[in-house]
Amino acid sequence: MTTAAEPTESTAFLPGGVEIAYDTFGDPSADPLLLIMGLGGPMTWWDVQLCEQLAAAGFYVVRYDNRDVGHSSPHPSDERITLARLARAFVGLPTTSPYALTDLADDAAALLTHLDIDSAHVWGVSMGGMIAQTLAIRHPDRVRSVCSTMSTTGRRGVGFQHPTLLPALVIKKPGLEGYIERQIKGGIQIGSPAYPEPEDEVRRRAIDTWNRGVSGPAVARQMLAILTQPDRTEDLGRIKVPFSVIHGLADKMVHVSGGRATAAAVPGSEITLIKGMGHDLPRQLWPAFIKVVRRTADRAVTA
Repeated sequence: MTTAAEPTESTAFLPGGVEIAYDTFGDPSADPLLLIMGLGGPMTWWDVQLCEQLAAAGFYVVRYDNRDVGHSSPHPSDERITLARLARAFVGLPTTSPYALTDLADDAAALLTHLDIDSAHVWGVSMGGMIAQTLAIRHPDRVRSVCSTMSTTGRRGVGFQHPTLLPALVIKKPGLEGYIERQIKGGIQIGSPAYPEPEDEVRRRAIDTWNRGVSGPAVARQMLAILTQPDRTEDLGRIKVPFSVIHGLADKMVHVSGGRATAAAVPGSEITLIKGMGHDLPRQLWPAFIKVVRRTADRAVTA
């Protein structure tokens, strides 16, 4: 398989001292599409070839590292979150978080401002879907359409993950080989059973991610932001832009009930459920993903 060249990376200096690393693909005059990655994932988890295919579909693609990930700003205190604290949040006990999904959504809006983009189509996966939903709720004038993939509404009782997956989200074994091992095991646990990713691809991405910067405390902080998120169901009902949901029927990290609840909450939304898809973006399904994102964007009316 041919590996496409990485584009030139830039840094956006946002209000409050947050620095966000990003890059772009395609013609700046095309429809802007903001890609938001999930828990602990750098922008490079949006494969370059996928981004290029999105650009070929008529988008000006922007991908970025969320705060506390990759080349973007780490949390200033480097606060460590214990497993016990995560467990409290998991069962719904009162727990504070260093930052919230609203902060991550505000970062996304500020990045669009930095890029002189008044509004954009948004595709978010997993935690990125939660951020995309929150962005559309908090900054409705900045969003043209939303595609929420393998995500949920924040309502307890839907979109749940099995409790045995929680400890695996916190890096334990140190070093590159430990990280690679965790990624390979994680792919087996939560990946798409009908579309297994070759181990050499998992290893390559793990090495690239490690070299970009991996932080166990940062993953735990983002996990706490997810576990303490509010129920957005009522607010989702006020979203007016075209909205689509993609979810795998074999997703063990975010149960398909989360995708169904999201689609049910947003008036006029479209839902695509895919048999054999887990909690990842299999290469074999890229054409289907791009079709949904493009179709959703085409439903938008641009002033």
